[in-house]
Amino acid sequence: HHAMMKLVGSITFLALQSMQLAYSFTAVPSIRTTLYSQVHTSLFAKENDEDVELGSLSRRDAAYQVAVTTAAMAGMSTSALAEEVSGGRLIEFTVNNLDGEEGKTGTFVVQTRPDWAPIGAERFETLVDKAFFDGCRIFRVLPGFVAQFGINGDPEVQAKWRSQNLRDDPVKVTNKRGTVVFATAGPNTRTTQLFVNLNDRNSFLDRQGFSPLGEVVSGMDVVDRFFAGYGEGAPSGKGPNQGLIQAKGNAYLESAFPKLSYFSRVFFK
Repeated sequence: HHAMMKLVGSITFLALQSMQLAYSFTAVPSIRTTLYSQVHTSLFAKENDEDVELGSLSRRDAAYQVAVTTAAMAGMSTSALAEEVSGGRLIEFTVNNLDGEEGKTGTFVVQTRPDWAPIGAERFETLVDKAFFDGCRIFRVLPGFVAQFGINGDPEVQAKWRSQNLRDDPVKVTNKRGTVVFATAGPNTRTTQLFVNLNDRNSFLDRQGFSPLGEVVSGMDVVDRFFAGYGEGAPSGKGPNQGLIQAKGNAYLESAFPKLSYFSRVFFK
């Protein structure tokens, strides 16, 4: 651990130098430079004397992002560094039907953050380990708000998870763009459904108890291409009905909503 901390320290120093170079060559902020410049300035829902402790967590998050990015530039194993620093893991999603077109594929990577939400992160990793998300459709995509997924294509598999509710994790970080969060039906009802926040204006979800368990660390441009043409789900919209997804699975979605983007492979990096 001592050697790792020295390594992270030297990586952080190199990263600060590379950041200065990056700023001099960047006219339009990219996702990477945005991560640098925001430095998690608005992560926390609570506004009391816990803020001092949470502020230090914010600084650790910022240092971690710098270390991971520079580790990648140096050819190091980012998965090893991710696990060492935050206890989290890197998970790669391969997506089909981007923009609603068969044959258009892409990938994005999620890093779990058990230091943010240990209970949620553990469940998410368990679902990945069991290949739960393979074949899952992103059935609710509302541009500028969220992209929701996590109902298994096999109703029998989904039924096994329906009653396995999790206790809530306290909200430690805000619902900003790229964070991955469990959907709920009220307190302590998280099971398998999740969403990716698509903008930085979702902080109102913090006080409703939605606790981010990880974040997209690469490929948000792919997430932005999830097919959104069906709109909000039934009954309030013309999109997929969650009850029918639960009951009939992918047979229903493939027939009635064939353009939905879906995960063809999900695995630990």
